[in-house]
Amino acid sequence: MQKKNSELVALVSGDASKLKKLGKKYGVKILCGYEQYGELLRSGEIDAVYLALPNHLHSQYAVQAAQAGIHVLCEKPMAVVPEECEAMIQAAEEAKVKLMVAYRLHFEETNLSAIELVKKKKIGDPKIFQSAFTMGVDPKNYRASDEERGGGPVYDIGIYCLNASRYLFQSEPLEVSAFAVGQTKSDKNPPPEESVTVNLKFPGERLASFVCSFGAYTHGNYIVIGSKGSFTVENAYEYVGDKILSWEIKGKKGKQKFKSRDQFAPELIYFSNCILKNQEPEPSGLEGLADVRIIRAIFESAQTGKSIPIEPIDKERPGLRQEIYAPPVQEPELVRAKQPSKDEAA
Repeated sequence: MQKKNSELVALVSGDASKLKKLGKKYGVKILCGYEQYGELLRSGEIDAVYLALPNHLHSQYAVQAAQAGIHVLCEKPMAVVPEECEAMIQAAEEAKVKLMVAYRLHFEETNLSAIELVKKKKIGDPKIFQSAFTMGVDPKNYRASDEERGGGPVYDIGIYCLNASRYLFQSEPLEVSAFAVGQTKSDKNPPPEESVTVNLKFPGERLASFVCSFGAYTHGNYIVIGSKGSFTVENAYEYVGDKILSWEIKGKKGKQKFKSRDQFAPELIYFSNCILKNQEPEPSGLEGLADVRIIRAIFESAQTGKSIPIEPIDKERPGLRQEIYAPPVQEPELVRAKQPSKDEAA
């Protein structure tokens, strides 16, 4: 575990009682509402912000921070549409501040070890990626909000499958097709699709497919099949619980268990190091833009019934060099918030 390289000094929320309770719990003295956000950015008290807002607010708050000379760590999806991502990237470049998207699995040993299996040709030439990430989400939860707010299973959990296909194949898809079924029983207008299945064509005659759903029981695995073998990652996308990487290569089977760990501390440590050492982060704004462009193509395909071509983005890929270990922590008590999943195991 690396030494502490940053400090939590301010909290921003529209809920005064939440601010008071969390401020006391974590010893944070600067507590303010969203109407004081601009003042906080100019106060000289902070160097960076971590944005965990609803998806449709990411761009607005990131651009405002960058323009004030504040570094930005933004939750995924980076934004709702590519134009918002591009505005965030431009603002960060013009202000010469760091912009990183919080893909926590880019620092997690199991997924990075899976990438190494591909890069070292352990399974030969990777040909097929298949995945499913599903959970039963309460229709009243903000994650089930309409598409304009970045709600629904593709933005919320499908992005994990999409991102995994890209970092495991170490390339960008050329074409996408998708089907969507059902709608969550919500009073939102219009409610998001309940389940979406996606097919992606990659260079080198490679195919990826995944399904994401807010109406099925919790599940999150993927498999990669190559010319000489295959491997599977169980509990691939969750931030709690052990993960299992199992493989079959040239008829020989193996398995490795990776104990549960803190997945949020590593990305905070890495982001802070990028600021302190003046290094460009991976995952950068380009990583977030790449996913959002594909997500928009997924929606276009589902609506039109047509396959949509995608112009690839050239960018850096994650690798084991980014693995950072942090010991597991107990899931904190929620303050005036509810778990999104309605599954009994959630």
